[in-house]
Amino acid sequence: MNAPLPSALQPGYAPRAVPDPMLQALKARFGERCSTALAVREQHGRDESPIDAPPPDAVVFAESNEDVAFVLKLAHAHAVPVIPYGVGSSLEGHLLAVQGGLSLDVSRMNKILRVNAEDLTVTVQAGVTRNQLNNEIRHSGLFFPIDPGADASLGGMAATRASGTNAVRYGTMRENVLGLTVVTAVGDVIQTGTRARKSSAGYDLTRLFVGSEGTLGVMTEVSLRIYPLPEAVSAAVCFFPTIDAAVQTTIQIIQMGVPIARCELLDPHAVRAVNKHDKLTLREAPMLLMEFHGSPAGVAEQAQTVQEIAREFGGEDFEWATTPEARTKLWTARHHAYLSALQTRPGCRCVTTDTCVPISRLAESINESVAEVEAEGLPYFIVGHVGDGNFHLGYLIDPNIPEERDTAERLSHQMVQRALRLEGTCTGEHGIGLHKMGFLVEEAGVGAVALMRQLKNALDPQNIMNPGKIFSA
Repeated sequence: MNAPLPSALQPGYAPRAVPDPMLQALKARFGERCSTALAVREQHGRDESPIDAPPPDAVVFAESNEDVAFVLKLAHAHAVPVIPYGVGSSLEGHLLAVQGGLSLDVSRMNKILRVNAEDLTVTVQAGVTRNQLNNEIRHSGLFFPIDPGADASLGGMAATRASGTNAVRYGTMRENVLGLTVVTAVGDVIQTGTRARKSSAGYDLTRLFVGSEGTLGVMTEVSLRIYPLPEAVSAAVCFFPTIDAAVQTTIQIIQMGVPIARCELLDPHAVRAVNKHDKLTLREAPMLLMEFHGSPAGVAEQAQTVQEIAREFGGEDFEWATTPEARTKLWTARHHAYLSALQTRPGCRCVTTDTCVPISRLAESINESVAEVEAEGLPYFIVGHVGDGNFHLGYLIDPNIPEERDTAERLSHQMVQRALRLEGTCTGEHGIGLHKMGFLVEEAGVGAVALMRQLKNALDPQNIMNPGKIFSA
């Protein structure tokens, strides 16, 4: 059961139920693909956030652009909210039905429509997951590098402007989405962008929808950049006496221009959790998990440079993983860090905050955040894509102790305010969703948020697209 959002953070909303004429029209069109069963609704009414909300009134499983257009035209006519749903792995309450309405599940739209190996592009339906895509194009010597950890849908990743472990080298979804097929709030099907690597034709609608969190329309097809599999790959772990030493090593690596592919930080709490969960024997100390891509000579040169930098900051016990099996074992453990941490305190929930700051301010941001949570005595863990200045701090709370939730929210707010003071952002990759609406105003300012509202009102006049997210009406 998700922990309730503290009353001070709960938005006011008036539920807008699916009226009977609309429900009958949906059942006539979709049959069993339109469900009002409580179990199905509850599944689609929660994500990985620590927030509780009522489930949607109904769930529709779309299988085509025409299905999505039919639903949105009907929802527009009846002014009923529609919440796009992929695999439910979001962390900030993006898919919660805070105003009731309909959950539109696009997970069955899972076809890879076109692979253009010669152009290094691929077009997929929005329900395709990143692992599915990579499994199907690997035989072509290609891969899609954006890796947020969860096996998220590519439509959901585009909607939240996801990034993850490889972003330090390959960028985020913003840089890797070339074009979209979008069904608008009134049910029109439009195309944005092309497969060309650049364009100066008109407004950049692709970038407008990427990161819009389902509030402007439903992305049904995504054209993406893909990359050749690197000739050589090597991963390594290195342990440090303090978190600060690990972060200073990261800063030096980036400032020296080493083209490292991944650079992940795990604090001792996270290492202890993954050791127990994945039956590893990693040293329980601040750890950098790194990966190098390129030619054999280039990878060896990068690794040597990083080792020398790490030694300057007390890094030791360099352990290499050069076989695919060994690398997979390490990265699987990293991706399990969130669930591993939850198991260290049975019955707990996690209030997770991610911020991103300029790389030169990363040590200050992490050190002060750690000092604050240590002073409160609240269980926590840290993982971070520190190669691009992004880290996640998870506060493990007992949902039956409101004071713990209040403490976690206060610490989260202080962590975000610190990131903003250091010229960073309130979220590097999770998105705003429901949980961080107040932080967006602090970051962007009242005027910028007012402009966002104007765009929302222009594209979604009935406010049916995932209402109550990013900012209040």
